[in-house]
Amino acid sequence: MPTRENSAAKANAQPTAESTVMPTYTLWSLAGYFVKLGTLGFGGPVALVGYMNRDLVERRHWILEADYKEGLTLAQLAPGPLAAQLAIYLGFVHYRVVGATIAGLAFVLPSFLMVVALGWSYVHYEGLPWMQSVFYGIGASVIGIIIHSAYKLTVKTVGKRLLLWVIYLVSASWTVVTETENVWLFLTAGIITWMVKAPPRFLRGSRVRSLLASLPLGAAIPLASQSEPQLLWRMLLFFAKAGAFVFGSGLAIVPFLRSGVVKEFHWLDDQQFLDAVAVAMITPGPVVITVGFIGYLVAGIAGACVAALGVFLPCYFFTVIPAPYFSRYGKRPALIAFVDGVTAAAIGAITGAVIILGRQTLWNAGGELQILKVVLLAATLACVWSKRKIPEPLIILSAAIFGLIVSSLHLARG
Repeated sequence: MPTRENSAAKANAQPTAESTVMPTYTLWSLAGYFVKLGTLGFGGPVALVGYMNRDLVERRHWILEADYKEGLTLAQLAPGPLAAQLAIYLGFVHYRVVGATIAGLAFVLPSFLMVVALGWSYVHYEGLPWMQSVFYGIGASVIGIIIHSAYKLTVKTVGKRLLLWVIYLVSASWTVVTETENVWLFLTAGIITWMVKAPPRFLRGSRVRSLLASLPLGAAIPLASQSEPQLLWRMLLFFAKAGAFVFGSGLAIVPFLRSGVVKEFHWLDDQQFLDAVAVAMITPGPVVITVGFIGYLVAGIAGACVAALGVFLPCYFFTVIPAPYFSRYGKRPALIAFVDGVTAAAIGAITGAVIILGRQTLWNAGGELQILKVVLLAATLACVWSKRKIPEPLIILSAAIFGLIVSSLHLARG
């Protein structure tokens, strides 16, 4: 006869259909939690997904560990900002599409409102000396933080796999040389890795080599039309394309955005773009929320809304549509290999973008190296590589204060 302990062990080991269907919380309680997390959740995507596990799985027991792990795996495999996708999935667990929609909005909306407010301040006060001084210090610090993030992503994702290193280096070189982002390079990298690591049976052996020969790793085919008459429509198309290829980290969107916003459409200059990245670093929530700031600078409130909608819609659909089927098909080797290839290309693009942005930040228009920015970059790298974990917003705040002090000293000497 089974004991009470055995029954409890079985219940903990295997989630029942009943535990998945019958939540122990209301949808509005979950929405309230994500509003709070979106308002106060600093530390980047890894920290945010950690908070969700601690609060929703371990402390409140609203979500089963198995459901959380499944959602985290899907968020890692599918394109989109990791933390936002996990929030959407956790909303889907018990309340399906309505829950996914409300959880996603609750998580993203607070940081979106913050970056729009900062965008308003930036537009209205950019001409003031103190605002310029703040971003003077922040720019070099942001480069240091991205360098550290790119290094960690490279070590974690590329590792010692030769094929991924080749993809990574090709993508980084392409980004540095052309100063543009190529979506087809990402897709081709994913297909090549899939064909090499987990090819279909009918494509194994010599057929794989002939297929790879027909897929050059830099094929450039434009995805966005340049003849769109309306700015907002063009922005929606561009940001939706960007949102569909945020693999590996929210920072993966940085080189893609720069390619379109600065090089292709000339909506912003390099300094404005770097300031937009800095704004994303100092606000809670996903890094890709920088699109709200960019959209505001380009076309005001409407531009901010369109940019955010474009980036987060692909993330939403890539989570909600496969969610019911993911436990059955999500761990197939072919899919994992494809994502590995795309991620390696994305991280290579981040590395290339760091080189470009660093060059433009540390050297002035006359080609002279700005020593104070180099010092600030070195100090930032020392902080992020320190054994003591210093929060990134605190580092950026310190850089802003540094910029104000330097500006004050220059004015005093003048």
